[in-house]
Amino acid sequence: MLLVRKNYVLPTLVLILTTYFLFSTLPPGGEVPYVTKSSEPNKAESTKDDNRIHWSKHPEQHPIVDYISLPTSSPSPIPQIQYGFSPESWLDSLWRKKKRNAVKEAFKHAWMGYKDNAWLRDELSPLSGGYRTSFAGWAATLVDSLDSLLIMGLLDEFEEALRAVERIDFSTTESIQINVFETNIRYLGGLLGAHDLTDGKYPVLLKKATEIAEFLYGSFDTSNRMPQSRWEWTRSAAGLSIQPSGNTILAELGSLNLEFTRMSQLTGDPKYFDAIQRISDNLETAQKQTQVPGLWPMLVDAQSLRFVDTRFTIGGMADSTYEYLPKEHMLLQARTPQYQRMYELAITPIKERLLFRPMTKDGDDILFSGNINVASRSSQKKIEPQAEHLKCFLGGTVGIGAKVFNRPEELSVARKLTDGCIWAYDIMPTGIMPETLYLSPCEDMSDCQWDEQKWHRDIRNRSPKHSNIAETDAAAKALIEKFKLPPGVTEISDPRYMLRPEAIESVFIMYRITGDKKYQDAAWRMFKNIEKTTRTKYAHAAINDVRKTKPAQIDYMESFWLAETLKYFYLIFSEPDLISLDEYVLNTEAHPFKRPS
Repeated sequence: MLLVRKNYVLPTLVLILTTYFLFSTLPPGGEVPYVTKSSEPNKAESTKDDNRIHWSKHPEQHPIVDYISLPTSSPSPIPQIQYGFSPESWLDSLWRKKKRNAVKEAFKHAWMGYKDNAWLRDELSPLSGGYRTSFAGWAATLVDSLDSLLIMGLLDEFEEALRAVERIDFSTTESIQINVFETNIRYLGGLLGAHDLTDGKYPVLLKKATEIAEFLYGSFDTSNRMPQSRWEWTRSAAGLSIQPSGNTILAELGSLNLEFTRMSQLTGDPKYFDAIQRISDNLETAQKQTQVPGLWPMLVDAQSLRFVDTRFTIGGMADSTYEYLPKEHMLLQARTPQYQRMYELAITPIKERLLFRPMTKDGDDILFSGNINVASRSSQKKIEPQAEHLKCFLGGTVGIGAKVFNRPEELSVARKLTDGCIWAYDIMPTGIMPETLYLSPCEDMSDCQWDEQKWHRDIRNRSPKHSNIAETDAAAKALIEKFKLPPGVTEISDPRYMLRPEAIESVFIMYRITGDKKYQDAAWRMFKNIEKTTRTKYAHAAINDVRKTKPAQIDYMESFWLAETLKYFYLIFSEPDLISLDEYVLNTEAHPFKRPS
């Protein structure tokens, strides 16, 4: 018996050491102690100041006589989005939790940096330890992070933040203009997401959401009920008239749906849904009449409701308008076919006019979305092969659309778009995708062999001074060396990484849709490289050039780092039923709204 017992000693010791390693290994950058400190306001106590203008509601100059109510027809069945995951082995669970805990540690490090140095301010400056006022000064990072705290199980920190939220005065700000879109997705979205995750346990969340929604509703008091997207709120507070802009960014007009719809669902007040439904009706009316039927241009004349801009993209300035089509369909329980119609009208020209395959040395079958400008006849069918980090959301959106609208043939498109952004991460020295880059497009989407001379030619043509560059391979090679261009890349026009979430967003969604663990593997590579490169004493910082192995950091950490980027990294390494895509709709700031049942 003694001999038998000794035979178990070595395996038992190995198991203990393995378990210790898995759960105690620190994430890249090392551990920073996480200590709860007092949440008493030290910098930005919100108090009434008689010298400041406060929002007060005046009789509307353009009142609504008959509100458009939430659709009341019977809900239609929506196909399941998430993959049917099987139980995982104990070893898979062990490794997954190790990665999830590394993400949680990164979040706690950044949260403590914000709490200790920028509490109740909008954003932490992660190098200097200062702060930035970027979104009206209402503690954007704090409100934006509420549901992340809940998702990661940081309940003490959540309740501490909630006490601070009660002190925010949404009736006044030093900002002259309010960006309605950003305020909507971060503040209103953040409050509603936390409310839905806690099943209404904390009444203050809906109370403060109503305060900010009531405030934002004032931007719709225009002659055509289109919002003034950069709202001169002090004019409205003084009872003066406002009008929408003749140059309104498409995304700022078409990305208010989810938040205002959820407000009407929760409060029973139809005015919020009425406000955004009028926008949707105008967008649908114009959709077939633009210069690229099915798509809307980057800029809209919201005052005259003209859609005559010649530039079309799904990237910055347009992105979330398209993202919200399948999501609004889900939030409304498919009670109206309108948003499915709009999505199906848009996805065809997206595939036919915007998507391109880049030429790569390994022949990767991947896709990106470019831009088109139909200003001249010669450019009407020419795609500008610009890849953009902001466009990386599209893989996830097409994946969701493929599922909820029963378009299974488009799931491969969603995969190729997501794989394209993973490729753009993997080819960079830092392992991080830049803000914008240009690629050498394939001439044949189905058969694309590597052509060195074509790549060189495309590089010379992309160069800002290409007219003075010799038409030789040697000249192209000099540009490749000078600008550190990986094979297939013709220009890196903005080499920064701004802590953006769009790539990991699609990687997360595609993992939940397909169950393919390659997406978890890609997410872990992305996270390790980002955490290692961006970590600072206080939190995490944007970087100036992903082409350098040791890029300089920028004193900048936008609130979406905690609200979106780290949330998606955490969720992809969590159990699949945590924020199931069949139970929640995530707004464009990753705030989860409960799908009505």
